Amino acid sequence: MSTIAALLHHKFSSYFWTGFYYLDEQGNLIVGPYQGPVACLKLKKETGVCWAGINTQKSVVVGDVEEFPGHIACSSLSKSEIVVPVRNAEGEVVAVLDVDSRELNAFDEPDREELEKIVGLIYS
Repeated sequence: MSTIAALLHHKFSSYFWTGFYYLDEQGNLIVGPYQGPVACLKLKKETGVCWAGINTQKSVVVGDVEEFPGHIACSSLSKSEIVVPVRNAEGEVVAVLDVDSRELNAFDEPDREELEKIVGLIYS
């Protein structure tokens, strides 16, 4: 996960914050390996884009974070976001890849498809 976060962050200039949040034993989302400015260490339950990815078990693309109900603003510089669930070998969601951009509408369906392929390699 550390290598994925570093590679993505440094290869895509629009990636402002790139990293993972893990589900811990108590059901909290805790920051994992990441690149970018200081992160929120623990995300409020059932709130924000990361939890939307956990709860729906699907990737979430947000073109404008200001329009996303309950968005957690770890940085006011974040304008758009994509979250991709990470599944273990049993298919359970155990983490999410979270990428923020300073640009509006920075992510699209090809981004979602390719990031899903990348996170699919973690537990394969």
